[in-house]
Amino acid sequence: MAADWERARRTAGEASRRFGRAAVRAGRATARAARDTGRVTARAARGTGRATARAGRGAADATLGVGRAARRLTHAQGAGRTGLGQLIELTAAHSAGDALVTAALAGTLFKLPVNEARGQVALYLLITMIPFVVVAPFVGPVLDRFRSGRRFVMAGTLFGRGLLCFAMAAAVVPGDVFTIFPAALAVLVLSKAYNVSRAAIMPSVLPADIALVTANARVALFALVSAGVAVPVGAGVSAWLGAEWVLRAATVLFLLQGVLAVRLPRHVDSPDLDELQEGEERPPRWRTMLNVGPVVAESMLANVAIRFHSGFLLFYLLFLVQEKKLPGMPPAAAIGVLALAAGAGGLAGAGVASWARSHSPQVIVLATLALSGAVTVVAAVAFGLWTAVAVALAAAFSQGLGKLALDAIVQREIGEEIRSSTFGVVEAFLQISWVVGGLIGLLLSLFAAGPGGLAAMAAVLAGSLGWLVVRRRARIRARDARARAARAAAPDSPHGPAGHGDPEEESGPEPAAPPSGPDATRREAGPARPRKPPAGTTTAVVRRGEPPTEQRTKPLTNPHG
Repeated sequence: MAADWERARRTAGEASRRFGRAAVRAGRATARAARDTGRVTARAARGTGRATARAGRGAADATLGVGRAARRLTHAQGAGRTGLGQLIELTAAHSAGDALVTAALAGTLFKLPVNEARGQVALYLLITMIPFVVVAPFVGPVLDRFRSGRRFVMAGTLFGRGLLCFAMAAAVVPGDVFTIFPAALAVLVLSKAYNVSRAAIMPSVLPADIALVTANARVALFALVSAGVAVPVGAGVSAWLGAEWVLRAATVLFLLQGVLAVRLPRHVDSPDLDELQEGEERPPRWRTMLNVGPVVAESMLANVAIRFHSGFLLFYLLFLVQEKKLPGMPPAAAIGVLALAAGAGGLAGAGVASWARSHSPQVIVLATLALSGAVTVVAAVAFGLWTAVAVALAAAFSQGLGKLALDAIVQREIGEEIRSSTFGVVEAFLQISWVVGGLIGLLLSLFAAGPGGLAAMAAVLAGSLGWLVVRRRARIRARDARARAARAAAPDSPHGPAGHGDPEEESGPEPAAPPSGPDATRREAGPARPRKPPAGTTTAVVRRGEPPTEQRTKPLTNPHG
C-alpha cells in the first residue's frame, strides 16, 4: 500500500512539473508573439504615419499648384495689373459662400422642391422674387449715390452676410424659423446687391486687351466652378456635422471676403459727378424699362424671353419626370441627367463668351434666342428623354451666354452715374420673367403632355425673336436715314463721313442730333460724357467691319487702360 501511494505521489509530481514547464513555454511563446505583434504594429503605424504625411504634403502641393494655376488664369492679359484678377477671385469666393448657404438651408428651411406639392413650389418661386423686387427700386440708386465708395459698399454686403450667417447658425439647432427666414431673405438681397455693384465696376478694371464680354465670361466661369465645388462640400459637411457648422464656415468666408473687397484697387471707386455745363441736365437716377435706351431695351427683352424659357423648362420637365411622363430612366436618374446637362450648358456658355470678343454683343443675344427656339422646336417634334436633355443644355447655354452679352451692353451703353440702377432693373426683370415662366410650367404640366408645352414655348420664342429682329431693323434704317440726311445737309464739312462708302453698309453709334434725357448717358465713341456738337458739324458713322465699341472705349477711371 505504501509503495502504491509513493508511485502515485511521484506520478502527480511529474505531471505537475510537466504542466508547469508547458505553462512556462506557453508564456514565453505568448510574450514572443506579443513582442512580434508590437513590432509589426509599430512598423505599420510608422508606415501609416509616413503615408499620411506624404498624402498631406501631396494634397498641399496639389492645392498650391491649383491655386497658382488659378492665379495665372485670373491675372492673365493684364488683369492682375488693373484689378480684374482680384475681382474675379473675390467673386469666385462670393459664389462659394452663397453655395455653402444654399447647401446649409436646403435641409432646414428651403427644401429642394423636387418632391413638394405645386402650391409649395409656387410659394418658393414667389419668395425667390422678393430680393429682386427690393434690389431694383432701392439698392440700385443707393449704389449709384455712393459710387466714390464702391469698395466699401461691396465690403459692407459681405460683412453683413457674414453676420447674418452667424445668426442663422445659432438659430438652426433650435429651429427658430422667425430668425432663419428673415435672415435668409436678407442674405439674398445682399447677394444681389453685391452682383449689381460688381457688374457696375467692371469697366473700371477692364484691361486694354480684354473685351467686356470676355471679362464678364471669366468672372462667370470662375464663379460657376467655385460654386460647383462648394455645393457638394457643403452638403457633405451638413450631413456629417450639421447645417450650423456649414453656416459658421460661411461666416468666416464672408468676413475674409469683406477684407479682400476693401483691398481692391482704389480706382474701383468712381469720382463724383462732374459739374454740369450750362444747359445740361443731370440724367435721372431712377431707371425704368422705358428709359434704358433702345440697344439695352432690345437686349434685355431678348434675355427676358430666354429667362422665361429657362424657368418654364425647369419646372415643366421636373414635374413631367416626377409624374413619369418622360420615360427612359428612373425619375431620380433622369433628374440627375437633366441637372448635369444644365450645369454643362452654363459652363459652355461662359467658355464660349470668353472667346467671343470679336462679335457684337447684340448679335450674340439674338443668336442665343434663336438657338433656344430652334432646339425647342426640335424637342417638341421628337419628344423624348434625350431631346429634353438637349433642350435643357441649350437653355442653360443661351441663358449664360445671353446674360454675359447683356452685361457687356449695359456696361458699354450706360453711364457710371446710373449704371447700378440699370443693372438693378435688368436683374429684376430677368428674375420676374423666370418666376412667371416657372409658374406657367407648373400649370401646363397639369394639362399638357411633353410635346404640347414645348410647342407653345417654341411659338413664344419665335414670336419674340421675330418682333425683336423687325424692331432692330427699323431702328437701323432710321439711323441710316438720319446719317444720309446729315451728310446731305453738310456735304463739304471736314467732319463729315466722306469716303465711307454706301451708307447702307455703315453701322455704329446713332448720328445726328445729340442725345438728351436718358440717352445722354450712352457712351458711343469714348468714355467722356457726350456734349452737344458745334453747329454745322455731323457725327462720323462707324462701319460694321470696324472693331466693337468696347474694344475702342477705355474708361476714365482705369489708369491702366
